[in-house]
Amino acid sequence: ARLAEQEVGPEVGADSGRHVWKAWLRDVQVSDIPRIRLQLEQIAAADAFARGEWRPAKPLPDPDGCPAAYRRTLALLREASSSGLWPETSQARSRVIRAGGGGSFSVGHPAEGQRQPKGNAALPELLAAVFELERLVAPPGRPPSAMVAVNRNAQFAPHTDSGAGAGQSKSLIVGLGGYVGGELVVEGDVHEVRYQPLEFDGWHQRHWTLPFAGERFSLVWFTPA
Repeated sequence: ARLAEQEVGPEVGADSGRHVWKAWLRDVQVSDIPRIRLQLEQIAAADAFARGEWRPAKPLPDPDGCPAAYRRTLALLREASSSGLWPETSQARSRVIRAGGGGSFSVGHPAEGQRQPKGNAALPELLAAVFELERLVAPPGRPPSAMVAVNRNAQFAPHTDSGAGAGQSKSLIVGLGGYVGGELVVEGDVHEVRYQPLEFDGWHQRHWTLPFAGERFSLVWFTPA
């Protein structure tokens, strides 16, 4: 060991340590500090939203300005919202909705022996429309989903999806309506989903909704394992 120290010299070891320290400090400044600052800003915005004090940085878009593929589904979502037929949010899902006075329910085709969602019978046209929309907007190669969560003005707190079975397929989410904000955060990465479908692993990846203003619907397709 002494021979090795004599050959290398103490100044070389100290210089190497300085390089390691500088590299670590650079990583903190470039990566960690901006990420922590963004997370703190998101927490502050979520708290302001819950108090009714959050204000969007951009004006609301035209509520009827949506791509043609989404028009029928959006019209049926609005009809369900105003008709009084919107199903009640389950207790489990209510626990992860932070604010916004929103609602959430599921429709689809559960496995044999499982209870049929109430929305299937209450909103049959919407049931058909949301799965037709998935066919139109899903990425190539994605198999048809069995279920879809239908959300209205719901800001979800950080969570992973849960339910019966041993997991689920990758989720596919898209936002509809005239709103600003409301991006989806997946493990700290922010994604715009308004008329921009996004696949993510909702079973394993923590995800949540950023504050929004306006009318925000979202659809999340998935298949239980």
